[in-house]
Amino acid sequence: MTEEQKDLQAVAAKAAQTTSAEADENFDWEAYANDDVTPASEKDALAQKYADTLSKVVEKEVVEGTVISMNKREVVVNIGYKSDGIISLNEFRYNPELKVGDKVEVYVETQEDKKGQLTLSHKQARALRSWDRVNEALEKDEIIKGFVKCRTKGGMIVDVFGIEAFLPGSQIDVKPIRDYDIYVGKTMEFKVVKINQEFKNVVVSHKALIEAELEQQKKDIISKLEKGQVLEGTVKNITSYGVFIDLGGVDGLIHITDLSWGRVNHPNEIVQLDQKLNVVILDFDDEKKRIALGLKQLTPHPWDALNADLKVGDKVTGKVVVMADYGAFVEIAPGVEGLIHVSEMSWSQHLRSAQDFMKVGDEVEAVILTLDRDERKMSLGIKQLKSDPWQNIEEKYGVGSKHKATVRNFTNFGVFVEIEEGVDGLIHISDLSWTKKVKHPAEFTQIGAEIEVVVLEIDKENRRLSLGHKQLEENPWDVFETIFTVDSVHEGTITEIFDKGAVIALPYGVEGFATPRHLVKEDGSQAKVDEKLSFKVIEFNKAAKRIILSHSRIFEDEQKSDEKAKKSAEEKSTKKAVKQVKEKLEKTTLGDITELAALKEQMTATKAEKAPKAKKEEAKAEESEAKED
Repeated sequence: MTEEQKDLQAVAAKAAQTTSAEADENFDWEAYANDDVTPASEKDALAQKYADTLSKVVEKEVVEGTVISMNKREVVVNIGYKSDGIISLNEFRYNPELKVGDKVEVYVETQEDKKGQLTLSHKQARALRSWDRVNEALEKDEIIKGFVKCRTKGGMIVDVFGIEAFLPGSQIDVKPIRDYDIYVGKTMEFKVVKINQEFKNVVVSHKALIEAELEQQKKDIISKLEKGQVLEGTVKNITSYGVFIDLGGVDGLIHITDLSWGRVNHPNEIVQLDQKLNVVILDFDDEKKRIALGLKQLTPHPWDALNADLKVGDKVTGKVVVMADYGAFVEIAPGVEGLIHVSEMSWSQHLRSAQDFMKVGDEVEAVILTLDRDERKMSLGIKQLKSDPWQNIEEKYGVGSKHKATVRNFTNFGVFVEIEEGVDGLIHISDLSWTKKVKHPAEFTQIGAEIEVVVLEIDKENRRLSLGHKQLEENPWDVFETIFTVDSVHEGTITEIFDKGAVIALPYGVEGFATPRHLVKEDGSQAKVDEKLSFKVIEFNKAAKRIILSHSRIFEDEQKSDEKAKKSAEEKSTKKAVKQVKEKLEKTTLGDITELAALKEQMTATKAEKAPKAKKEEAKAEESEAKED
């Protein structure tokens, strides 16, 4: 053996020893003791290979899973993890079509709970992704599914991607909804129509989907519409003013006046919801968005069937259908009405409301006053069924005849009364009382009261009577003329004072008048209300029934009488003195003037005495004039 071969053998032996030593060190004696023949390194390798086959699951994240099984309570979802997750079926109630094999989004709550179970939530996954999906649906105008949870005021609450969205009642269907409850618990398709980003509010619509489907159908129908065309439609909605008809995707309106030739109080008297009926197209706008329909136009007009023998003066019977202040509309045949004006209800000129004579529903008999078949108008009257009381007015209510009447109305100038229905008259305010000065009729009588009257004058043309009340008694002013003579003095009581004077109550129920100047008392003060004084008659006017009185004139006249007596005495004295002088002058010459001088002195003295009295009288006159002003 060569040296080289010897060296190779030595190296091989050394390597064998090293390998054997390493093998001894790496040998798993514990596994060998437990009869586990698989080395730990191999087990770890196998575990790593298994882990690589599973998806990486991170808690608090949303992942996609597959439904692998379902029962009445739970849904089992596989997300590729070592264990499956179990989710309550209630979280999927919005999607009743869920089946095995469907892909669903789930939220990983925990990888392993206390029982080592994977915990998932579909509800939370929807909530996290929902807002983004809702916004995306609005932007792309997508059709989404939602679950109608419950009813609320004005609409419904819909679960959309886990968000509670609002479905307005007007957006459920193209036709009005009468029962909202039938939609609760249903899964329906919607479109997102509005999102409030600030308040996180979402509004959806199911109607938008229906409208989109009907739009093309609507265009086809509208393009074929013509005036006078008869179509079949369905009563969609009933309002107080008319009926909306669905013509197969297009709505038209039958106004209440076009439902029937007769009077209609409410459309529900003629039609019912969902009722199918034929209608005629009356009119539509240029864009054919508003369509006017008619129902009564499909039947002949009742006026055309009206009895041809019917004429003015004939009596007819009908039913009151409408009342107004100015009259009543009476239906004498279906669709044929006549107006009874309030003036044709009574011969009375005192017009009242039509409701005082009749009411809706009353059966009345009337006389035809006018009849226009072309214009389809008729006027009726009921007063014509009675005789006109003014035809023989002179015989029943002659001038001077006395009657009882009822007060109907007041004016500033008199009282309107009614002797009987249709016979009215006026009592002028001056004909109410001989003695009392009546300012307004309300002071004398009242509306509805009974009053006795005398016919003074008949105005047959204007159907008015001139009446009097005071004429029932003799004129007391014939007697007053002899009592209240000028300058006679009577006691009176002041009943009223105003700017221009005062009213004084005199004996026998008569009144007099005095100006402020004549109300001044002797001490210079002014007389007051309710004060009893003596008054002198300074004017008596029988025609005007006026007595003018004065209190101040009583003492003024006494003063004037005294002054007049004094003046008369002075004048007599002066005349006597002048006469004596004249007699003396005849006996003397012109040179003897001593007597003339004496006479001059006497006359000067007399003037000096009169001067103060004249000034005093002048001062009193000025004071009296100042008070009058």
